[in-house]
Amino acid sequence: MKNKLHYFFPALFFLTTILTQAQEFPKLKASPTGVVRCATVENEALLRSKFPDRETTEEFENWMAEKIAESKENTVESTNSIITIPVVVHILSNGDPVGSNENLADVRVFAQIQSLNQDFRRMLNTPGYNDNEVGADIEIEFCLAQRKPDGTATNGIDRVTTSFAAFTSRTDVETMKTTTQWDPTKYFNIWVVNFSGGLGNLLGYAQFPSTSGLSGLNANGGAANTDGVVIKYTSFGSKLITTVGPYDATYNGGRTTTHEIGHCLGLRHIWGDGNGDPQTHSPDCSMSDYCNDTPVAGYEHWGCQSGDDSCFDDAGQIDMVENYMDYSDDSCMNIFTLDQKTRILTVMNNSIRRKELKTSNACSPPLSVTQHNFANSVAIYPNPASSVLNYIVKNDFVISSITIHDISGKEVMYTEVGNNPTQIEVSTLSAGVYFVTFKSDNTTTTKKFIKD
Repeated sequence: MKNKLHYFFPALFFLTTILTQAQEFPKLKASPTGVVRCATVENEALLRSKFPDRETTEEFENWMAEKIAESKENTVESTNSIITIPVVVHILSNGDPVGSNENLADVRVFAQIQSLNQDFRRMLNTPGYNDNEVGADIEIEFCLAQRKPDGTATNGIDRVTTSFAAFTSRTDVETMKTTTQWDPTKYFNIWVVNFSGGLGNLLGYAQFPSTSGLSGLNANGGAANTDGVVIKYTSFGSKLITTVGPYDATYNGGRTTTHEIGHCLGLRHIWGDGNGDPQTHSPDCSMSDYCNDTPVAGYEHWGCQSGDDSCFDDAGQIDMVENYMDYSDDSCMNIFTLDQKTRILTVMNNSIRRKELKTSNACSPPLSVTQHNFANSVAIYPNPASSVLNYIVKNDFVISSITIHDISGKEVMYTEVGNNPTQIEVSTLSAGVYFVTFKSDNTTTTKKFIKD
């Protein structure tokens, strides 16, 4: 367990106060009852002020459009493979017993993962299913990590003890994230916290993905060490799956986490974050979420305002209030669209720290003694390889099969091995990064190599 302590030095107090205020949320958009559904847009603005080289919205969308165009030109046949994202859930508490107050029971975490999979897979006979013609199975699943960064076993839940019961400032939350985050190239980090004070009505916020190729994308620091989503504990989990509380009265179906992960994977609010006001029915129809199959919306929606058409000039299409990227009640939400899927997969295939998650082994249990010995008994060379990849097997292990996958997870070669040959012909492979898996009896080990 970790303790987070605060120390203040009088000589720096005034300067610290000024810098802290500069990194706090401005007044956040709230529902008529005062609920702040999401602070992701405001968080992104603060990140850009702190890291001026972080890409702007225009730069990100230009990059996104370019990558989408490239994927459409790619004629490689789809393998319909499912992307699995390893998750670590950091539960922050001030030492309450597990299952009490903000120190949520394990079952709440399990329920949230189940709810995410229902939503992202558009699962039949679940709250995540819809029959909309543009509704999409994102083909992404989430799993709780089974191994820690040090290789030891975990259930994917990291309980962290703090010196206080609730977070009242973004600065404290962001500082906490830097000290508790697990490697964001191997784990998707979710922090479950209690908010109070100026953040008391906030349900959550996320960090947008970064592109690959623009400046300011230091994978070892900067915005990298706060990457992930933060969720208020009463909105984490799903009351439809487990009634073990405490829950928010309205936002209790797990959709706050679905919404925030949507942001982390490149999605924007469906009204494009314009200046429309639903309370006065004053739409701003000039903004976009960059998805053609989500009808233009002039503002966010609260409750479940089905049938609302905020932008009358949009061919009579009603607002998609059931979209996960609106602000509707959890019980109203049930759809990601095909264009949103395209954006998400583009991020997963190209964005720094997202694309690496696809090859993480964090959801695999730690190696047994036999697996460990086998892994240390197989070596490959040369690396990089141009035409032939050699391998050496020691300690009496016998290879039965060899499988090679590309960086996207697609199987590109499989061979059953007889008489223990020591070479793999790779001349037909395109240049790039590959993973070769050796099997011996019921044990496997995987090595990475580069094809020139």
